[in-house]
Amino acid sequence: MRTSLALVAAAIIGAPLAAAADVAALLTQIKAVGREGAGNPQAAQAWRELAQQGSEALPAILAGLDDAHPIAANWLRCAVDTIAARELAAGRSLPAAALEAFVTDTRHAPRARRLAYEWLVRVDPTAPGRLLPGLADDPSTELRRDAVAVLIQNAEAIAAQGDKSAAVAAYRKALTSARDRDQVEAIAQALKKFDVTVDLAAHFGFITDWLLAAPFDNTNGIGFAAVYPPEKGVDVNATYVGKNGLKFGWKPTTTSDPFGKVDLNKVIGKYMGVVGYGFAAVHSPTEQRVEVRAGTKNAVKIFVNGQEVFFREEYHHGMRMDQHVAPCTLRKGRNEILIKVCQNEQKEPWAQEWEFQLRVCDAVGGAVPLRVLSEKTAAGSSEGRVMP
Repeated sequence: MRTSLALVAAAIIGAPLAAAADVAALLTQIKAVGREGAGNPQAAQAWRELAQQGSEALPAILAGLDDAHPIAANWLRCAVDTIAARELAAGRSLPAAALEAFVTDTRHAPRARRLAYEWLVRVDPTAPGRLLPGLADDPSTELRRDAVAVLIQNAEAIAAQGDKSAAVAAYRKALTSARDRDQVEAIAQALKKFDVTVDLAAHFGFITDWLLAAPFDNTNGIGFAAVYPPEKGVDVNATYVGKNGLKFGWKPTTTSDPFGKVDLNKVIGKYMGVVGYGFAAVHSPTEQRVEVRAGTKNAVKIFVNGQEVFFREEYHHGMRMDQHVAPCTLRKGRNEILIKVCQNEQKEPWAQEWEFQLRVCDAVGGAVPLRVLSEKTAAGSSEGRVMP
């Protein structure tokens, strides 16, 4: 690692190899910091030395963010900001060409590229106009957001001129790249004025067709750790015995909520101290790396192809889109997604919700190609609703 960072610094900024090696050694010391303060004294000393470097060290420090864990990343971001601010305050500039090369190199970590972009813009106000048109589909969600904002502004300008066809095309172009909810909703509202409806659930990759099984017992919170039959394998024709001896099977439901919210109180019934499962089978055209992202106010576990990929035992902490993220791999062909949603026994009005939303997307939040299998084909047929 030390040698590679030295070469990066020397190659990008033309610094002497010895100086670049010094920077690499400091980066290595900082990235060795551990949790609960392990290595902090050494890292603090290394940071003080690193923060005294000149602006020629910025690309190497930024590159150090590529594989830095969160604690070390905080030290490195602070070093970049300290060096850059000091250089500008002293009337000196930053290595704009090297920073721009770093921004446009998608091999670097998105957080590092964004930081480089912010400082580049400080010394080169023409950079956004030059770079953003090429960043609409960037793997950095923050850079992508700025690029989409420009596309939206362009669409608004065209719409103001009264050219409906061109405006719709411009908004559709922005929608194709948009990943942030507020931008997508703004585009959808603009297109609605032109009688164009956007399927928000499909755009984000929300699963809207589910089989639900409930209520299993969660009295005194026992259900979260309990391994009920669906976790051992889903049989869509099975009948279960749940809380208080209730018998039930899998109940199909389709949510019309634009963000895929499934309200178990409405579909299953109002219960407290219970566990509910949502099951969906999806067909993937290829093996693909994805993120399963869920939102719920309830304690939750997520399983993909029988393997637990996420859990959080916390109740009524609020619900927001993408609050739970589980990176995983879908195999080519049929895959099973199972979500376990536990409701406790709190009596407060705000603790009555028992609901979830779940989507499958790529690392920047774009829907991935999937076919959601219908209830009758969940056991293995290839029919079903197509997602983008």
